[in-house]
Amino acid sequence: MRLPLMLLSLSLLVGCASWVSGALDARYGPAEPTRFDQARLAPPGVPSYQQHIKPILDGRCVVCHGCNDAPCQLDLSSWQGVARGMSKASVYGELRLDPAPLTRLGQDAQRASQWRGMGFEPVLNERLATPEQQLSASILWRSLVLKQQNPLPLGDVLPAKDFDFSLDRAHSCPRLDEYESYAARHAQAGMPYGLPGLNAAEQDTLRRWLLAGAPDDAPAPLPATLMAQIQAWERLLNGSSRKDRLVARYLYEHLYLGNLVFAGDAERHVFKLVRSSTPPGQPVQLIATRRPFDDPGLARPYYRLQQERRTVLAKTHMPYELSPARLARWQQWFWQTPYQVDSLPSYEPELASNPFKTFADLPVQSRYRFLLDDAGYFVANFIKGPVCRGQTALNVINDRFWVFFVDPDSAASEHAAQLLARQAEVLHMPAAEGSDASLLAWRAMAAADDALKAAKTQHMARLFGSGERKLDLSFVWDGDGHNPHAALTIFRHFDSATVEQGLLGDPPKTAWLIGYPLLERIFYLLVTGFDVYGNTAHQLQTRLSMDFLRMEGEANFLMLLPHAARLPLRDAWYRGSSEEVKGRVLGRQYQFEAEPGIAYPPQVDPQQHLYGLLNQRLAAVLRPERHQITPALEPDPKARRALQALAALRGSALQWLPEATVLRVDENPARADGGPGARYYSLLRNTAHLNVSTLFRERAMLVPEENTLTLLPGFVGAYPNALLRASPAQLPELLRAVEGLQSEADYRALADRFAIRRSHADFWAASDALMQAYQRHSPREAGVLDWSRLENR
Repeated sequence: MRLPLMLLSLSLLVGCASWVSGALDARYGPAEPTRFDQARLAPPGVPSYQQHIKPILDGRCVVCHGCNDAPCQLDLSSWQGVARGMSKASVYGELRLDPAPLTRLGQDAQRASQWRGMGFEPVLNERLATPEQQLSASILWRSLVLKQQNPLPLGDVLPAKDFDFSLDRAHSCPRLDEYESYAARHAQAGMPYGLPGLNAAEQDTLRRWLLAGAPDDAPAPLPATLMAQIQAWERLLNGSSRKDRLVARYLYEHLYLGNLVFAGDAERHVFKLVRSSTPPGQPVQLIATRRPFDDPGLARPYYRLQQERRTVLAKTHMPYELSPARLARWQQWFWQTPYQVDSLPSYEPELASNPFKTFADLPVQSRYRFLLDDAGYFVANFIKGPVCRGQTALNVINDRFWVFFVDPDSAASEHAAQLLARQAEVLHMPAAEGSDASLLAWRAMAAADDALKAAKTQHMARLFGSGERKLDLSFVWDGDGHNPHAALTIFRHFDSATVEQGLLGDPPKTAWLIGYPLLERIFYLLVTGFDVYGNTAHQLQTRLSMDFLRMEGEANFLMLLPHAARLPLRDAWYRGSSEEVKGRVLGRQYQFEAEPGIAYPPQVDPQQHLYGLLNQRLAAVLRPERHQITPALEPDPKARRALQALAALRGSALQWLPEATVLRVDENPARADGGPGARYYSLLRNTAHLNVSTLFRERAMLVPEENTLTLLPGFVGAYPNALLRASPAQLPELLRAVEGLQSEADYRALADRFAIRRSHADFWAASDALMQAYQRHSPREAGVLDWSRLENR
């Protein structure tokens, strides 16, 4: 009986789909899925995509619709993304036994019709090209009209019954045949969702563009000087010797996520380093693989620079500058240093996922120098990249901590190279199992980590345990006296994080000391080896492995402290953890007994004393003036004192503040854009935890009475949760309001007084002014900020 029933069900489904298709054909005309396979150019009088349409989309749509976490996978950061459309499938939020299909814009399909075959629905009209159908058959247009017909209730907290802003909310993603009934049920679902609608001029510009068939512009030719630089770099990356090819593979696997820019390029064109089946001088034919170290499917891939035409997003922007000086350093480290490459490594997963095997022929000193040269970029890769939503991975780190690096002359010594060679066979990376991992392999990975740490501890004991050599401050890299990447501060904002140069804020609870082996392992765990489309077991393995690597970085820092201070401090960092967990930081086979060669006066806090010594050692590269509230920045003494007092707040009142707040200070806060004299500050809540080694019980680990604040000039964080504004004279009042927070009602009263809520009539004017100020303040790092985490409070 079952087979006939199944066949009947299948026939009913096919029949239903045919009926829907027929009804759409009758109403809108037959579908033409190839219409946007190639962009049509705008005729005279039609709004230009680059000059008129893209600025509107960037300012009103890309603030939520960019990257993998865009609702319905609708990425509006490029014409190609608009043409691709949307999907009901989600990259996030689902438990899955098997990897999800790859849907990376610009990689896994190149034409709109290919995306249709992968389940993506159009948001532009792909039916009859009459004026009526260009609008009525466009989901993009109808979602804008729905907002105009049902304007946002302005000025207050939006009703929860009508608006769901939770991170894991369900997305309906209605198709054209579903839109009328969807709009009738969800009148407040017009776009931009939960934000004010477009103004009349913006709406009309988009209308005229859609009526013309949503044309694109021809790509602007690159300047001749830039083309010459591209050709020079591509020649370097595509040499024919085994050394050339191995170095190029190493560079590609570390730079493929970066936004590469050229020194001296005033327009800041952005490029991606890609693998192509075609050599330099020919059009790029992209080789799209799940991971950068996967088999390219041909004997010789070429490494090419491909222009990135998508909007630069703050949450994914990782600039990496190509300059003559950097080229000279690469030449010195990888080409002028003598070494031999007898054969090229394969792309077998067990080998390719392990950089210590794959690149064993490259000098360790050269590899580490390359990573340190722009350490902030490589650490940012751990946090940004294509993931865009990282709470499961980020709950493995504290809300703010400092990062130092082992001096390359110590870490990359011949001893370290020998240790790496011996332990490469032991080291097992989760990516070796692919994206459909099994949690049954976890025990084997834990055992491999045990063996590696035991070997490392023995190695350190041989080097520094005899009394002839002491582990002292020279073990910590000082940036060679000029590199600001020698010290970094990492801020976690619940499900996102930010990396900043320097030692920002008050001394933190924890710090990491990272050497080459650890830096490379984290990179291959969280960047090259991580697959956001992988199954749940793969993602859990990645998170659990990062737990071990965090502990190793913390243990390295503890080794600089007196032996008697190490275990008490470790226990303070891991309150509530089991002895097994604490033993993975220091204890059992990981116990390092030797005393450091650092003088610790009696009756001082060793950790705070060490922080002070490290500040002195790195003084030449820290540049603290960039992060200070100076009279030049804030001339009013009372306002300056209020800001400094705000930054010094501690305790449970802070639990009611958002994780990341932008504070605008200007003389006339009633002005929508703040005026030319507006100053912007980032107000960051550092949420205290008993420990961060618990995977699923984070709320139980919170210690609100130990929360702190960090206040910094400028912009820190890609996802602002709130936008506050105050005049200098109002700052003491804001300070008192924050100090007095005891409930959600108290925060709502504060927001009533100071917040520009998402429902505020001035929201878009304030947003535009903020984005422009970000570009002025940080032209190298700035990108479009994301409003999808903006709170409704």
